[in-house]
Amino acid sequence: MAGTTGDGPGTAGDRPGATPAQSPSALRGYRVYARRWVFLLVLSLLSCSNATLWLSFAPVADTVAKRFSLSVNQINWLSLVYLVVSILFGVAAIWVLDSVGLRVATVLGAWLNFLGSMFRALPCMDLSFRTPFAFLMAGQSLCALAQTLVVFSPAKLAAVWFPEHQRATANMIATMSNPLGILLANVLSPALVQEEDDIPLMLGVYVIPAGVACLLATACLWENVPPTPPSAAAASSTSVKFLGGLKLLMRNKAYIILALCFGAGIGIFSSFSALLEQILCVKGYSNDFAGLCGALFIMYGFLGALGLGLYVDRTKHFTEATKIGFCLTSLACVAFAVVAQLPGQTIWLAVVCSLFGLFGLSIAPITMELAVECSFPVGEGIATGLVFVLGQIEGMLIMVLLTALTVRRAEPSFSTCQHGEAPLDWTVSVLLMAGLCAVCSCVFVIFFHTPYRRMQLEASTSPSIQEDYVQGDANPEPASATTP
Repeated sequence: MAGTTGDGPGTAGDRPGATPAQSPSALRGYRVYARRWVFLLVLSLLSCSNATLWLSFAPVADTVAKRFSLSVNQINWLSLVYLVVSILFGVAAIWVLDSVGLRVATVLGAWLNFLGSMFRALPCMDLSFRTPFAFLMAGQSLCALAQTLVVFSPAKLAAVWFPEHQRATANMIATMSNPLGILLANVLSPALVQEEDDIPLMLGVYVIPAGVACLLATACLWENVPPTPPSAAAASSTSVKFLGGLKLLMRNKAYIILALCFGAGIGIFSSFSALLEQILCVKGYSNDFAGLCGALFIMYGFLGALGLGLYVDRTKHFTEATKIGFCLTSLACVAFAVVAQLPGQTIWLAVVCSLFGLFGLSIAPITMELAVECSFPVGEGIATGLVFVLGQIEGMLIMVLLTALTVRRAEPSFSTCQHGEAPLDWTVSVLLMAGLCAVCSCVFVIFFHTPYRRMQLEASTSPSIQEDYVQGDANPEPASATTP
């Protein structure tokens, strides 16, 4: 039928002289544009770059500490600052995204990300910087500001540029680009840094994708929204104003449960990624192996998200998929808490980290779509942004708590920690992390129930057209022909 097929130019709706009225959705004016994929590419690259900058220090924390004469606690703060900045400026970033627009947020985020990557490299230049930590922290802070504009955007992009049957997949691609960047950081940092003198090379390498993302965002993005919305829900996007949306969310029981439980999941993921090398080195595992475990965690999470995103796009089983994934994640987290305390368990650690990512990361994009469904017609930026802000608050508290619960031990013979201090015992910390994950999954499974409000609106209207049906005309007038 005209106008209902994919992106190819040979559809009936794309041919000159085709009758737009052959599709009911064409009569309503819903259409999509091929340039939505360009926007998705730019946002995904920017999110990936930002994530590499976030955790580039964590896999080689001990080596970086020696290079700049810092403590490991200071290196931890280079990761923790992302959480602090997100808490302080998260609400402002949500306002920019929903009120000023998606393009402005993306371009501003790209420039902050690029400038932050440059600041981080300054202490390695032939200049007499007496306080390298100040420049490292300034660069990380700028990148953290960029993160608040980037990580809130995938659900907004999927909602205003993509038709309903592609939303979950588009959200998955943009959302999982962030953990993909963490994967690259876990692989590249140990590979690039074999000794202290390799730190400048590592910092320089991470500037390159930040610069490319900044260039593409500035040159290729020109619109906040498409000229014609792709669906009825897109036409109603941000129909509720910012403050009104906040009030609605505070009265939405299902949304509050989702935000608190999944926010804790984000916090656990952030703590796991930032502290993995320090947890494993105490038991004799190398930086390279810690990087491999982090890479497996992300890689299997990406594969799981890809499969789950395609499945949910077809079945719309958002709640069921999220609840099952949350329960399996808790089991994997408990397994990690046990195995990580045993030396010489490389195979089991690799398997457990893979399963942790497969179950935990795969539900992240679906949960963001679920947040939009249960809070519609509140804007996508507010609905998903507040989840991330809560996640950063909980992540900071969890990371500080996990670190505070560690105790110094006499260094065992198999420890590979290189920061010159007695290694920390993480037993109580990782068990607490597993307990928190289990409690949150139980609360979510038992108490979370919601209708799919956005899909209910779309079910009452015509389905959206799947591709442009008139070339070169942003606002075509529908013809009055009828379909035999």
